Amino acid sequence: MRTFARVTGALLIGAGVLTLAWAILVWRWQDPFTALYTHWQQGKLAATLSREEQAFQPVHATGDLAAERRAVAADAKRFQHEVHVGQAIGRIVIGRIGLNMVVVNGTDHETLKKGPGRDPRSYMPGENRLVYIAGHRTTYLAPFSHINDIKQGDYIRLEMPYATFVYRTIRHRIVVATDMSVLRSPKHELLELQACHPRFFATHRYIVYAKLVAVHPRGMAAYSIEAAALSTTG
Repeated sequence: MRTFARVTGALLIGAGVLTLAWAILVWRWQDPFTALYTHWQQGKLAATLSREEQAFQPVHATGDLAAERRAVAADAKRFQHEVHVGQAIGRIVIGRIGLNMVVVNGTDHETLKKGPGRDPRSYMPGENRLVYIAGHRTTYLAPFSHINDIKQGDYIRLEMPYATFVYRTIRHRIVVATDMSVLRSPKHELLELQACHPRFFATHRYIVYAKLVAVHPRGMAAYSIEAAALSTTG
């Protein structure tokens, strides 16, 4: 009986140590098992995205910056109508947190297993409205694990089949999970990144806001949003 008690006690202690080690691993890094699945999915998505970029035929505009912006907006709208949930739509790059992943279309549970996803209730980059992207913090490669480390002024790049968009972080805020106002689109381009807050809980959302500062359309000259605005008002 004493031997059984000692063995049981040792097993419980060992299980406790392993559980603690696992919690520390996930807290400091991420869940390695779900990460393997997402890594595999990202490889497939990258190949799909490459084919999409080769196949997409962007609108080419000549003349002023206003014409270029209209062409990019037309490309974005057409692309939004063509894609389906779970499909690769672009790539997000954030130097501050070392993020470089394929973005998928959709924010349902199965889609977010593949990588960060664009909420279908928002718009595509270039449509001059809200672009809303969500991602996990502790599982499935945890793309937004360090979202709280993104600083004001940091650049965020979205590489789409029709253009590359450069945003600059302006602020962040924390809202309750039921606050749907974060999906209300302004009448200008605004990027929002969303992750659960705090980590391991889903009671709140951590939102990073970034404004569009430059566009590099495929087959046309790159332009800054400030220059485009001046050309419109001038």
